[in-house]
Amino acid sequence: MAMIDRNFTFATNGTVSAADLHNLIDSATIYQDLITGQLPITSVGTNYELLIADATNPNAAPNAVTVYDLFDDALTAGTYTGLNLTGALTYGTATGTRLVSTNATITTGTITTAVIPTLTSSTATFGTTTSTAATITNLASTSGTIATLNSTTGTITTLNSTTGTIGNLSTTLAGDFTISQGTGTLGTSGVTLGTYGSVTAIPFITVNAKGIITAATTGTFSSTPADGSITPEKLSQPFTSGTAVASTSGTAIDFTGIPSWVKRITVMLQAVSANSSSNLQVQIGSGSIDITSTYVGHASIVTNSVNQLAFTTGFLLTQQTASVQAYSGAMTCSRLNSSTNLWVETSSLGGAGGVNFGGGNKSLAGALDRVRITTVDGITSFTGGSVNIMYE
Repeated sequence: MAMIDRNFTFATNGTVSAADLHNLIDSATIYQDLITGQLPITSVGTNYELLIADATNPNAAPNAVTVYDLFDDALTAGTYTGLNLTGALTYGTATGTRLVSTNATITTGTITTAVIPTLTSSTATFGTTTSTAATITNLASTSGTIATLNSTTGTITTLNSTTGTIGNLSTTLAGDFTISQGTGTLGTSGVTLGTYGSVTAIPFITVNAKGIITAATTGTFSSTPADGSITPEKLSQPFTSGTAVASTSGTAIDFTGIPSWVKRITVMLQAVSANSSSNLQVQIGSGSIDITSTYVGHASIVTNSVNQLAFTTGFLLTQQTASVQAYSGAMTCSRLNSSTNLWVETSSLGGAGGVNFGGGNKSLAGALDRVRITTVDGITSFTGGSVNIMYE
């Protein structure tokens, strides 16, 4: 084989046949020294061309291709180590492994069954990323934006977003909460929407351990209580007993603070006596004891005969027949109706001198709030016994 190099010489005025010339051209070899002797370049422009020969056809002429065309569209499957792309990388359907550097943009892509151990986005933008059955072990986004992230049957083990935005996230969660198109929704509890309970219906509510109402119904109740279910202790205004007071000294015993709703008062006396023959009486009042002469009624004592005495300054309880008598009994004073403050009374007391009974009425300017047990002359002192009241 002929070689064209510095050692090949031609005779002066020699002749080279066409066949020899063709043979020399076809078998020419370009030595490495010819290439390395050229000046190196530091960058490659888009209009630079490379000559690429087909190794399977050594007789074929080489083809020219620009660097721009080579890297823009002509890459085939393979591994390219140390490839540095300064611009944006845009791809359609990714069926292999893609390593995307910072500031890259993935417009739309489908990763079918790939496994991506760590996908980190600092400031990158992902338009639409669809994973059919892929597993993303760790997806971290510092300040990037993931516009739409769809996972049909794939698994995202850890999703971290510090300051980024996930614009549209759809997923199905196990439990009572779902996320669809970026909107979270609580699952229905099975309870019909509505208001439960009223003045005639009692609501019955069932709540699970999560605080969710799982059942709601209502029940009826009767406005008429069952017989025997109402006792004085259950009433808002029951029988109220005062505190018994010893009637062993003083000229008057007062009970005050009686509520305005009271309809009936019972004055009870036990062996009450005074140090002279002055009779006993009860006076009532509103704000103060009414001592005016507006009490109307009579009292009588039954011994071998009946003696009657009218009263005006109080409800008369007794008619003394001896210097000292001890009386026991009760007087009941009742409000005539709820619209007036007119009170009526009846009394019955027994003592050694006989049985005393009486009746009368008295109208007050306001609601009754106090009762006094005293002597008629107002100066005779009590000497024994005790008194108390009960109201309702």
